[in-house]
Amino acid sequence: MLQAFLNIWRIKELRNKLIFTLALLAIYRIGFFIPLPAVDQAALQKFAENLSSGALGNVLSFVTMFTGGSLSQSTIFGLGIMPYISASIILQLLATVLPSLQSLKKEGPAGQQKIIEWTRYATVGLCLIQSSIWLGTLRSQHLVSPEYSSGSGFILFLVCGYAGLTAGTVFLMWLGEQIDKYGIGNGASLIITAGILHRMPGAIGEVYRDFSMPGGKGRFGIETVAFLLVSFVFVVAGAIIITQGQRRIPVQQAKHTRGRRVYGGNKTYLPLRVNHGGVMPIIFASALMIFPSMLVGYMAKLAYPAGMSEPAWPVWLAGSVAFLDRNLHERGYLYITLYVGMIYFFAYFWTTVQFQPKEMATQLRDHGSFIPGLRPGPRTAEYLEVVMERITYVGAGFLALIAIIPTIISSWLGVSPNVSNFLGGTGLLITVSVILDMVQRIEANLMMRNYQGFLSTGGSGKGPRIRGAGSMT
Repeated sequence: MLQAFLNIWRIKELRNKLIFTLALLAIYRIGFFIPLPAVDQAALQKFAENLSSGALGNVLSFVTMFTGGSLSQSTIFGLGIMPYISASIILQLLATVLPSLQSLKKEGPAGQQKIIEWTRYATVGLCLIQSSIWLGTLRSQHLVSPEYSSGSGFILFLVCGYAGLTAGTVFLMWLGEQIDKYGIGNGASLIITAGILHRMPGAIGEVYRDFSMPGGKGRFGIETVAFLLVSFVFVVAGAIIITQGQRRIPVQQAKHTRGRRVYGGNKTYLPLRVNHGGVMPIIFASALMIFPSMLVGYMAKLAYPAGMSEPAWPVWLAGSVAFLDRNLHERGYLYITLYVGMIYFFAYFWTTVQFQPKEMATQLRDHGSFIPGLRPGPRTAEYLEVVMERITYVGAGFLALIAIIPTIISSWLGVSPNVSNFLGGTGLLITVSVILDMVQRIEANLMMRNYQGFLSTGGSGKGPRIRGAGSMT
């Protein structure tokens, strides 16, 4: 592996791509600390700390994890790159139901360029909507400097806020596209990963502060720290398995005779990913589960007003709201049950949207390929659909397990969510997926130039490769 790292710097093109990618990520981290004007940053930081355990605090934590930005600091990159990703997802979903978008996808590079252009416009629209919500929250919570809270000062604050947040997201979108074009790896995913990993030193420092040698007063002993380290290794290994797991369907190519030569007849395979939806099921489930907890918390305050000994609502209704308020939070069994159920639902939903067995069966038939024992066409499509349903059930189970591990560890050991989030959850899955993708791309560049790869055993570059690298998709 050390030799593979050395080989990266021997290839000029690969070295330049890697340096370019790291430089743009460094620019992202620098811009991360440029604040919006007219915002009382000290009051905002205190406001975010007070909300860290509430439902709105969960919203801020969720947005921070998936955007690559941070609303708790209210910087120009506060919205992060999530509006661009949301716009891309919306266009992907619309492409499955709108014939016009389906025809554009089939037009090749010209159609893809048109879809990218529409995605950019949709990104600006989403930025304006999300900026309005955030700027309104800042004003309602009195987090704007007094001279900018009314009159012409407030208008100036709105103009600077809209321009700053929208320009920040558009700039991040441009950075991601430049990484895609001139760097290595997926630009948007790398920006989100950088936003997740920047919290790791803080989590390690928190464990160090709470660590205590035998006889000390810290909360964590050596056995707790050892358990956290071992758990991290096993969870990362499980995340790699679920990310790279495949069900390989054997495919036989038909033989074609042209003159005296026979072409085709090769055997290959069709890889079906166990976790076809990636992290999208957890993202959708996490986003939707925020709103019930916020709604129930608000209803509980209405049912039991402060200073009153009796509930303001009927006893049965107030009792039901109190029951939901006690159990519909991150550590409540009702929340976990609904969370797992929604992960399963969105796993199947996303697979249904993205995986098209009829189109895949048609492509196999048009290319003269078939699955042994199955007739080309509808029978092949039916078989692929059944297989995908079965492996999606297993993949959703692994996703649900990894998603609830942080909650279990946090409740059992009493560690902070900042620490337990690195033992599972969406952030870990995103990080593992992005790093694996980048390693596979570097591996492909090394192997293409006859250099030894990361998992190669011989000096010729031959040997076991990372599963999934160069495979058929």
